[in-house]
Amino acid sequence: MENTVYHFVGIKGTGMSALALILKDLGYEVQGSDIDKYTFTQRGLEQAGIKILPFDEENIHEGLTIVKGNAFNDDQVEIKKANDMHLPVITYPELVGKLVSDYTSIGIAGSHGKTSTTGLLAHTLSGIAKTSYLIGDGTGKGIKDAKFFVFEADEYRRHFLAYSPDYLIITNIDFDHPDYFFGGINDVVDAFESEARKTKKGIFIWGEDKHAKSIKADTPIYTYGLDESDYIRATNIKRTVKGSSFDVSINGENIGNFQVPLFGEHNVLNSLAVIGVGHMENLDHSLINRELQTFSGVKRRFSEKKVADQVIIDDYAHHPQEIKATIDAARQKYPDKKIIAVFQPHTYTRTLALMDDFAKSLDLADEVYLTNIFGSIREAHGDITSKDLGNKIHKGGNVLTLDDMSPLLEYHNTVMIFMGAGDVQKYETAYEQLLSTLNPNQQ
Repeated sequence: MENTVYHFVGIKGTGMSALALILKDLGYEVQGSDIDKYTFTQRGLEQAGIKILPFDEENIHEGLTIVKGNAFNDDQVEIKKANDMHLPVITYPELVGKLVSDYTSIGIAGSHGKTSTTGLLAHTLSGIAKTSYLIGDGTGKGIKDAKFFVFEADEYRRHFLAYSPDYLIITNIDFDHPDYFFGGINDVVDAFESEARKTKKGIFIWGEDKHAKSIKADTPIYTYGLDESDYIRATNIKRTVKGSSFDVSINGENIGNFQVPLFGEHNVLNSLAVIGVGHMENLDHSLINRELQTFSGVKRRFSEKKVADQVIIDDYAHHPQEIKATIDAARQKYPDKKIIAVFQPHTYTRTLALMDDFAKSLDLADEVYLTNIFGSIREAHGDITSKDLGNKIHKGGNVLTLDDMSPLLEYHNTVMIFMGAGDVQKYETAYEQLLSTLNPNQQ
């Protein structure tokens, strides 16, 4: 395995960049290719000294092992050339599956909350024992003699079936990716159950999720949540503008009070899953609590800044449940401020399939603005527009354009949340520039 250079096709993708950083940490030679456009994952790769080339078949030569990003097919120029030359081509999930097998591995799956939970677990375990991790925000770290390997396990196209982890966390199961799961929610549940059956030591599921609770596997299943029937349970929850604290009992026995500097009920649940894994691995509860208290979050999840008199939050939320969770978190941290949501719908199929749910979740804000729908490589256009979604929203729903962000300037001393999985950040940047121009002394 050492005598090769790993060439990542699509290295700027969040999972791919994290995996490239891990291999580099472990002493392997790594390079990759991608589009020229700057992405937020690029800086980490450049700092690690990983070469990023533009896509070109000339990049492919003897001595390479090709790591194929999930977004690419065999007709992509570099992959086609590699196949013609009979070079080894391995997919992203296959390489992750191979990599984690040498450690006590914990896969984090779920329709929502994977990245936040992976980040929280990686942070917590890292403070207690040597831990490698692969987080879906583009962050990855490899430690040669690590005890634990924490990684995100994505259900899309059943990619996670390449993994056989020791432990599996399932944060929830919801209908998403309508472009792949044609059999609806039953198809999604089937995918998660298949992965659960490949798990060796224990499965942690959110007890209130009826789809997750329907899963059957030979491995022990532990539920976590707020209900007295949950194996890992939080009680006495206090949510303040500083974060959340709660008592935890496992199998009916109180193990202490825990605190996290995080907002929203979903982060209490994510913490329970982390505490559950640590408990099963016999880690000291007080050390778990200590580490939880110093977690500062993952990229693009409730990332905050202040510009002029506004609090601006950037969040990857692109599904109704995630929007609901993000607005809930903002209400906890800023109970006295008005919440303005600026949402960029992501993919036409998802917007169409979940239209009513999107409207309902967005209406939890005080005022809602939309941008045009962001397509994807696989889906550049569709028969639906953001205006169709806007018509179902009661708290506004007007569609903003990049060259006129001025409607947002009427708000002062509010929380402005920019949400989406596409390029919603360019709208945020345009708004911030407007604010800065009008408030030169309030930086």
